[in-house]
Amino acid sequence: MTEASSQAESPRFIADVMLGSLARWLRVLGFDTLYDNRIDDEELVRLALRDRRIALTRDRRLTERRAISNQAILIRSDALREQLQQVLERTHFRLDPARAGVLLLSRCIECNSPLAPIERASVEGQVPSYVFSTQVEFKKCGSCGRIYWGGTHRDRMLEKLARLLEG
Repeated sequence: MTEASSQAESPRFIADVMLGSLARWLRVLGFDTLYDNRIDDEELVRLALRDRRIALTRDRRLTERRAISNQAILIRSDALREQLQQVLERTHFRLDPARAGVLLLSRCIECNSPLAPIERASVEGQVPSYVFSTQVEFKKCGSCGRIYWGGTHRDRMLEKLARLLEG
């Protein structure tokens, strides 16, 4: 299975204004998750239908709309851990460790675009000099231009993710 087909088989989401943190952590997991706190319910429904995304919402009335009721998940908890577990259980998505390595940290946490490897030399002057001198691999978002690298922040995110997904 190729990386592209692996990502294509993963569920795709759109999260409502009340679920920004959940959207961010779904992106960390590598899920294509649209989120914009300026999108109203009508736009959320339109985008979910157009792009065949699962709508994630805390608004019961939104999940009861006929047009979207089959592709919406009412998120019941305020706790991030429970929210993540509910989404993964509801979509019947199992985090296969071999597959997770391909997907994990593969999307921009801020804008949701896929990240692409970038030559180390090309980031000189764009990242702190200590980071440039200590890191070998970098990724860049093709949309917003953010540059990502492995480091203590990444390690802390992965530790938190492991705690969130404990089962």
